Amino acid sequence: MDDATRRWLELQRDLGGDEVILDSAVSRRRPPEPESVNEPAWRRGAPPIPGPGLSVGTETSGLLDPVPAWGSLDEIAAIVRECRKCQLCESRTHAVPGEGNPRARLMLIGEGPGESEDQSGRPFVGRAGELLDRILASVDMPRGDTFIANVVKCRPPRNRVPLPEERDACLPYLRRQIELIRPAVLLALGGTAAEALLGVKRPLAELRLKVHRWNGIPLLVTYHPAALLRNPNWKRPAWDDIRIARQLVDSGT
Repeated sequence: MDDATRRWLELQRDLGGDEVILDSAVSRRRPPEPESVNEPAWRRGAPPIPGPGLSVGTETSGLLDPVPAWGSLDEIAAIVRECRKCQLCESRTHAVPGEGNPRARLMLIGEGPGESEDQSGRPFVGRAGELLDRILASVDMPRGDTFIANVVKCRPPRNRVPLPEERDACLPYLRRQIELIRPAVLLALGGTAAEALLGVKRPLAELRLKVHRWNGIPLLVTYHPAALLRNPNWKRPAWDDIRIARQLVDSGT
């Protein structure tokens, strides 16, 4: 059994699904169809790429106003660590600029740092981050191949939802990070990230399973990994969203 198939099988067990994969020796309930034998394990039964959703671009007033032309991700990170543009700086231990591959094809965007992230200065390093790492690995997209950031770069007290003024203070950093990385696909993790990027407040169910566009870049919306820990029933839909994102990355759409 290759590593990708093993990771996929482990994730299937973790998600509690009833779809069973061919391992190296034993065929169980649902063998792959002949044409899918040579496909990556994660792609078997994956949902198709969905239709279009919302589009946010430079013509959308107020959402994509010009941002400072910081020259590199390192420069942004240094500025973020010293930032005092909103009240979140008063209670932080460390700011969390984001991290990953500067040429990432997939960029993931969450809401804001939690306690573990505030202590370490790194995004998604707690239990939710461990789950996210496993889901990414299951579609042959290890964390190190992606870039992970948040809408706000400092932890809101008691992990509350960022206030509008806190979000607005941080968004120029995020938007410039996207401009510098130029990912093929953006993945918004949770409603706060989706609202910040798309400029709308709608239920997550209405925003999932659509290919939105952020300044021309395909953008998908899925559940925040922390929500998956609270409600395991959302793990499988979230995994399907990740599989759609991986297909978009491969297609270059």
